[in-house]
Amino acid sequence: MKKAGLLSIGILFVNCIPAFGAGFNHGELQGPFDTPQAVTKKCLECHEEQADSFMKTAHWNWGKQQTVHGKQQFIGKKNMLNNFCVGVPSNEPRCTSCHAGYGWKDAKFNFKDSANVDCLVCHDKTGTYVKSPAGAGMPDPKVNLVAVAQSVGKSSRKTCGSCHFYGGGGDHIKHGDLDSSMTDPAADIDVHMGGKGMTCTDCHKTKDHQITGESLLVSGGQGSRVSCTDCHKSGPHKNAVLNKHTARVACQTCHIPAIAKTLPTKIWWDWSKAGKDKVPAEKDKFGMETYNKMKGEFRWNRDFAPDYFWFDGTVERYIPGDKITAGKRVDFNSPNGSRENKVSQIFPFKVMRGKQPYDSKNMTVVYPHLFGGYWKHWDWKKAITDGMAIAGLPFSGEFDFVETQMVWKVNHMVSPKSKALKCNDCHGPKGRMNWKDLGYGSDPRSKK
Repeated sequence: MKKAGLLSIGILFVNCIPAFGAGFNHGELQGPFDTPQAVTKKCLECHEEQADSFMKTAHWNWGKQQTVHGKQQFIGKKNMLNNFCVGVPSNEPRCTSCHAGYGWKDAKFNFKDSANVDCLVCHDKTGTYVKSPAGAGMPDPKVNLVAVAQSVGKSSRKTCGSCHFYGGGGDHIKHGDLDSSMTDPAADIDVHMGGKGMTCTDCHKTKDHQITGESLLVSGGQGSRVSCTDCHKSGPHKNAVLNKHTARVACQTCHIPAIAKTLPTKIWWDWSKAGKDKVPAEKDKFGMETYNKMKGEFRWNRDFAPDYFWFDGTVERYIPGDKITAGKRVDFNSPNGSRENKVSQIFPFKVMRGKQPYDSKNMTVVYPHLFGGYWKHWDWKKAITDGMAIAGLPFSGEFDFVETQMVWKVNHMVSPKSKALKCNDCHGPKGRMNWKDLGYGSDPRSKK
């Protein structure tokens, strides 16, 4: 009896090896599952440790403790403002459709309940797992939970992209270098994913569900980062002049000459124009809408050169409640760095500009309640009153609209070396660099 018992324990142990492709055959999972949480509870029978690790990550908490303005504070997607859909507070059911969890519909969401972890969104291999657009992270009711649970595996470009390609409310809106074309790109779109068949986690190394890399929207830049030199040596060229450039020019600057290569990305979003009925809807030369009653006026661009700034790896970040200056653009995140700062390099960025509401008496940028709020009653004052109350911030009752700007460092859509920038692409009368803004006064090559 003892031997049989030990044998059974041994089989159970082997069957619960957490590595995909070994041990337990997930195809033997039995349903039905009445809720997605029921799937997670089944996962936890073998993967409780993995869930515990995941619940310590920024992917789960949508933020972390960081030093900003000289003090430790919690910042992240959960509470930071942006110039796309503005902010999460009061808009959770819509925003959290990209949260790797179930049921985050308001501030009462229980981040300590492991049953709310969505294992399937990252580990689906069927390609059929879809979140409801305004379902607070719940899957579409049509999803066959049993079929998805039975075929889980390692994450992929498709699973990562199910959220990261669709930020800002849809495909190819937020990032200039991430969109659905990166699911299966050609080599000239991205030499790593298309030419080499690499996946996201080949660069974004992961341990205990902690994924390297972080968005400059929701960080100050002090966290774990991904660098080209993680794989490539710092002096990779046969040409000594090119190798000399790498000290002050980021790899991305030359090797990502264009962004939004196949699909246009949004570059302007004016909320002050929202709330008006326009028929028919206007479209631009890319076939993209330029106006939406719910969201205002847009501009798009495709296959264009990024903007370039000195960058030392950190950013200045606007924190909700910070005072702004009348008549001055609000920069939600601006890269630190300069020509004089020797650790700075010239990096490429997508710049997003727009206009959004602010408290014209308290002089702070505000959170409007959009989902279930403004999009129903079209009353900005009520939307801001409700949104700021939920965010726990004061609102004077007076508002206007202010121009804002955000920058997104460009890392993806790396071109083959044959299509990298050449000397005259940056230098000379038609060069793309604004040398004056970069602190040179004029083209440094012309001084030689």
